Amino acid sequence: MRFSFYAPFKPLDHPVPSGDLTIARGLVGYLREQGHEIHIASTLRTRHIERKPWLWPSIPFEIIKAKKQIQRVNADIWMTYHTYYKSPDVIGPLASWLAGVPYIIFQGIYSTKRAKSWKTWLGFHLNRYALRHAFHIFTNKQRDFENLKRLLPEDRLSYIRPGIYPDRFRFDEQARARLRKDWNMGNTPVIMTAAMFRKDVKTQGIRYVIARLGELAQKGLRFHLIIAGDGPTRNELELLAAKHLQDRVTFLGLIPREELYAYYSAADLFVFPGINESLGMVYLEAQASGLPIVAFDNDGLPEVVQRNHTGFLTEPFADGDFRNAIRSLLEDRKLRFEMGENAENYVREYHDLARNYKQLEALLEAIDDTLIQPRLDAQPPKTKDPQPTEEPPLSPEERRLGRRRQVLAQDPDA
Repeated sequence: MRFSFYAPFKPLDHPVPSGDLTIARGLVGYLREQGHEIHIASTLRTRHIERKPWLWPSIPFEIIKAKKQIQRVNADIWMTYHTYYKSPDVIGPLASWLAGVPYIIFQGIYSTKRAKSWKTWLGFHLNRYALRHAFHIFTNKQRDFENLKRLLPEDRLSYIRPGIYPDRFRFDEQARARLRKDWNMGNTPVIMTAAMFRKDVKTQGIRYVIARLGELAQKGLRFHLIIAGDGPTRNELELLAAKHLQDRVTFLGLIPREELYAYYSAADLFVFPGINESLGMVYLEAQASGLPIVAFDNDGLPEVVQRNHTGFLTEPFADGDFRNAIRSLLEDRKLRFEMGENAENYVREYHDLARNYKQLEALLEAIDDTLIQPRLDAQPPKTKDPQPTEEPPLSPEERRLGRRRQVLAQDPDA
């Protein structure tokens, strides 16, 4: 199939990493791996477009340009990734209608409370227009799926679990040994956290981790914190860490996503509160490497972390509960291994991108001038197998125990 693709919130080539961008690139990458053509229809960012009247005159030109592109490449489908009140799709509904192709949304968000404020009223209605004109909407978040049912019939909606390629974050024994030697860690438990240092809830989350770990340090617990990420608040965070943790912290800087597996492998648990976190792909990555999680029980985190099975989810800003969850994992090596094993298996079972997106691909291939579900019921579409990974398959023992546990369980110094 040929797609005209548009991401109004953040174009695919945006330089600042984020979970949203990770999902968009994963979606496009999967479709391309299956042989589908992806043509970028527009790079116009519509974030807070209601506050940017200088951009309004460009919208009709973008619509006409996109319509011509659809016709030039003979696109079968228009796909918009992530439209919501802050960044509504103002191009896709009209461009696809003018060109006569189905308008599909992946990750549409609908929140009626945004209609009650004059600051978000226009964005809400622009987004509502896009959602109502979609032939079909896919969402990777259960709460969004439920909200969308208030606007559209359920046969125009599909829930697709968020996913990653688990083998890209597989535990690596050699990387663990190399990095821990570089850090002179010995058998000290290593806590990892990761976020971009933006002046928002990301920095607030890092500050929260540093403060809670500072309290544990005062109680004499042994650990070392590694922080992956960078941004404008780095100096502030380094000063805070020096005050609370002294030499118990290492700032790694910005680590390319394809290298993160090594740092997950070197760590023993992953801690980040995820304040108002929509989903949090970083939690799936850490769990794929066999790390138990400590985070807040809010927003989308229960959809990517299994409470008390792959990690601990505490009430937001319940400082004592959050601190005690970390302490439990620091002091109980067996518990770390058990939760880490559960985490690794959980991601492979429920959040494998290739497996989950096969369902998406099947639905997309079924799209024509009828509703999707009746066509699927009448004639299930053929799907292609995902491309094989370069990593060797898990051994039966690794599947039984989890790779991290198999390697480390018998080594008290690991």
